[in-house]
Amino acid sequence: MKDKNNDTILIKGGTVLTGGKEFHADVIVRAGRISYVGPDGESGLRGDPVHVIDAAGKYVSPGFIDLHAHGGAGADFSDGTFEAFRKILAFHGSHGTTLLFPTYMTGSVESLHRAIQTYKDVSASDIEGAAMGGWHMEGPYFSPTKRGAQDSRYMRDPDPKEYMDIWERTGGSVARWSLAPELPGAHAMALSLKAKGVQMAFGHTDATFEECEAAFEAGFTHMTHFFSCMSTVSRKGVEKIAGAVEYAYYNDDVTVELIGDGIHVPASLLKMVYKIKGADRIALITDSIRASGLPDGEYELGEGGLRITVGEGMARLTGSQTLAGSVATMDQVVRTVWKLTGLPLAEVVKSATQTPARLMRIDDRKGFLQKEYDADIIVFDKDIDIQHVLVSGKLVK
Repeated sequence: MKDKNNDTILIKGGTVLTGGKEFHADVIVRAGRISYVGPDGESGLRGDPVHVIDAAGKYVSPGFIDLHAHGGAGADFSDGTFEAFRKILAFHGSHGTTLLFPTYMTGSVESLHRAIQTYKDVSASDIEGAAMGGWHMEGPYFSPTKRGAQDSRYMRDPDPKEYMDIWERTGGSVARWSLAPELPGAHAMALSLKAKGVQMAFGHTDATFEECEAAFEAGFTHMTHFFSCMSTVSRKGVEKIAGAVEYAYYNDDVTVELIGDGIHVPASLLKMVYKIKGADRIALITDSIRASGLPDGEYELGEGGLRITVGEGMARLTGSQTLAGSVATMDQVVRTVWKLTGLPLAEVVKSATQTPARLMRIDDRKGFLQKEYDADIIVFDKDIDIQHVLVSGKLVK
């Protein structure tokens, strides 16, 4: 039997969602790239060996890009094993994520070093599922008052020797770093790492509006899981003090990411932030943990220092009301945000494709269906159930 992954692939008769627009078109893939997006019969396709995907009545879009994911299918990136990485990438790939940024939450140095080496090993291998776009370091430099489900045993202030050692150990594959900008040394860290191409993000922060303004000047441009573990209007005596949430609304150049599970950010806030920031400044994420895809029950968070309980679609630190990441997948996120906001589907898909690609400066080849772009493509039905997934032109579902 001929390997269809080596064929020219014709995705025929679907409704294309890309760049915030919706239109009917055929899509042709050759050698891992998109060679045509346009009307039937005008592609110039002549005699090529073709594998046809019938997309009539279905949607065709760029693959989802998840900027913030810890795990799934019983595995976490902090496990630091090849099998854990393989499980996570295969699981999220089957749910429409074609590019994922492995997220390491606050943990031990030994665990981090092990995970960094495994990332390199996996990058050099040929495994099916979502591709990796670079590390997202979530911590350990966070405000103790906004720790959420981060392990306080490992939280600390930025140390230049430590964060530069991490960057060097990864071979420069740190794509983004989330930290609290009000901590001593945070601005110096941002200036150093932004110069190396790392996206610096406000995360688990109790910063005031003014502290956020200073942090923006130092290189912080993005808000990690907006609203969650983040300062907002408070009072000191009779004085009202604005926080990070208000600063994001104020500064048009600050982008935000939203956990789109319908739990972390309810419909009212989703509608409000989309009206204020728009799809061009919002990236939808999962913040998924190892329990994603598993039944309700008790699980470990990260490398095992904390216990979580999963039930009613949410994960909480056991014995508390503190949310601990999500059990969502990107198809669920797009479906949920679409239904809760009433926005056009093309706009919601943009927040899961083109916008995260632009934020990570890879929108010259990913996040859009256009000739010469990487063939990261998904086909799904009206319920956002994933039918087919292509990663760099290879059918993985």
